[in-house]
Amino acid sequence: MDFSRVELSDDEQKFQDELRSFLSEIVTEDVIRRDRETGDNFDEGVHLALGAAGYLERDWKVGSERAFTRVERRIWELEKRRAHVPWVTSGTTAMIAKSVEKFGSPELKAEVLPRVYSGHVRMCLGYTEPEGGSDVATCKTRAVRDGDQWIINGSKMFTTGAHNCQYVFLITNTDPSAPKHKSLTMFLVPLATPGIEIQGIRTVDGDRTNIVYYSDVRIDDRYRLGEVNGGWSVVREPLNAEHGDVAAADDGLADVSIMMHQAMFMAHAVDKAAEKSAIPDPQGRRLIDDGAVAYRLGRSVARLEASLSAPSIFGRVALAQTMRDISPDLMDVLGTASALPVGTDGSADDGAAEYIYRFAPLVGIYGGTLEVFRNMIAQYVLGLGKPSYR
Repeated sequence: MDFSRVELSDDEQKFQDELRSFLSEIVTEDVIRRDRETGDNFDEGVHLALGAAGYLERDWKVGSERAFTRVERRIWELEKRRAHVPWVTSGTTAMIAKSVEKFGSPELKAEVLPRVYSGHVRMCLGYTEPEGGSDVATCKTRAVRDGDQWIINGSKMFTTGAHNCQYVFLITNTDPSAPKHKSLTMFLVPLATPGIEIQGIRTVDGDRTNIVYYSDVRIDDRYRLGEVNGGWSVVREPLNAEHGDVAAADDGLADVSIMMHQAMFMAHAVDKAAEKSAIPDPQGRRLIDDGAVAYRLGRSVARLEASLSAPSIFGRVALAQTMRDISPDLMDVLGTASALPVGTDGSADDGAAEYIYRFAPLVGIYGGTLEVFRNMIAQYVLGLGKPSYR
């Protein structure tokens, strides 16, 4: 594994400088504070600014003449994380845009994709159902054909970002008598359609997600993605990406696993704790001079570095578990003032450890629980067979 620094050309250095300056102007302290307070993980002003400046098109438009080079893309990813750009809704939009490009009709692509690139259209994932758990193929939300239209009834849980989006990437059941992987059809449903109700849900860490109800929702067939009852082929690629089943890049200029954006919050918290531990108090004492503190910080750094290096689905598990494990240590080392959130006077680290402590449980269930992913590793990598829950 090569950890050498990539030498930037003059043009690449200019790109990094311009991007860093631009992000510092639009991702203000107010944006970060508001994002933590609302739990939206999205800021419309930031997103529209990125679209107006052409960054979204360069990132997402397949075959664009202005598309990022490999090095520019890596700079883009790292600088967004360094600036704490709110990420969830742009992440789901990016995944879905690829499926629209691949499976959408020319009419649908013309309606949606230009506004995706400008930032005016965002898209969310309509997978999980209230009683469905992590197995999205057990879908019970029904879509029934009526001429050139479809009538949709059902509900979806954890449709994060729906209140900030214009479309939902919706998995439906169009043939209840068929085997579950052959009964599914995907739609890109406009969220302004009559019969759709979005209700907010607060998670334990303060994030905002949603339950969405579909009551006799009528949409035209042009919003269908892929073949009728062929939805599993449509949803499989973005589902695999969300699960972390992605191939490593030969040039080393890509994340080795998903959850790297979330991991940067953890790295930031570790850095803040290490910085704080080296500052003398009025009596000249430093936290780091306590052997127990040095040991626990060192262990946290080692766990962090190991998780950042773990590839594919292994990294997805390692990063989430590491965040769960080290966030209590960081808060304990820093003391009671570490419980104060970002922007609060007297906070030990401006809310860095407090945020990942609340965030860690959610990172462990994005795209499926850690238990599900561990079972996937056991079955498909280690060949241990299916678990028996009887």
